[in-house]
Amino acid sequence: MKPIAQQTILLTGTTDGLGKQTALALAAQGATVLLHGRDQQRLENTRREIQDKTGNTHLETYLADLASLADVRNLAESVQAHHPRLDMLINNAGVGGGKLVGAKREFSQDRYELRFAVNYLAPFLLTHLLLPSLRAGQPSRIIHVGSVGQSPLDFDNMMFERRYSGLDAYRRSKLALVMFTLDLAELLQDEAITVNCVHPASLMNTRMVRESIPFTQSTVEEGLRSVMYLATSPKLDHVTGKYFDQLREARAHPQAYDATARKRLREISEQLTGMGNSAFAR
Repeated sequence: MKPIAQQTILLTGTTDGLGKQTALALAAQGATVLLHGRDQQRLENTRREIQDKTGNTHLETYLADLASLADVRNLAESVQAHHPRLDMLINNAGVGGGKLVGAKREFSQDRYELRFAVNYLAPFLLTHLLLPSLRAGQPSRIIHVGSVGQSPLDFDNMMFERRYSGLDAYRRSKLALVMFTLDLAELLQDEAITVNCVHPASLMNTRMVRESIPFTQSTVEEGLRSVMYLATSPKLDHVTGKYFDQLREARAHPQAYDATARKRLREISEQLTGMGNSAFAR
């Protein structure tokens, strides 16, 4: 891998929590960091704060609501227009499980179940759209920030029309992300692009966790260590298609290794995002 100071890295969800700390750590090592957020003021405040703390002026902001597939497409177009070569993509942005009691089903702007849309469909689409830039930047890395909390997909109830649970919706979206990791790694197996998914830490002290559960088990710093390991370790130069529980390779939910289930998810995802059969084409 190239030194971090020579890399251009797109990181989603940088205005809070783990994403913000990861952006700060990458900037401190001299990377050109493309900061994504969905609130312009918070995004600009984040850029200014990171620049003040690190002295790094190679910071750019990109505004997009990942609950809108149109915004995802615009984000990809904007990044590619400015950076035809991209060294790393870290899909970090996400929606948590929400309230555990009395939660109502929420929708994306495209009328898909919100957690499936933001946590899975958005990175699915964004990653495919940015493959030309990642290919130009080889050797490059794709990192998906997942979760140890995973529930099997119900292909007959993908949008939770029945038996809705925000926590279960979150867990399903995170398993879908692992399944995508394995699928994409197979697609790119002959290229110098690695794809891995990481559970950074359990119940970190973030706003997203506190919205669901009134206690925490770990710190953002612990999660940061995990993400930075996947982002910077030369030991992982040729490691791809893996799920990590913090710093260790681990086994995801068994459905992740079901090729038939992954194929069905891929076909559904192509249809929902409008990618069609071209999604897995070069």
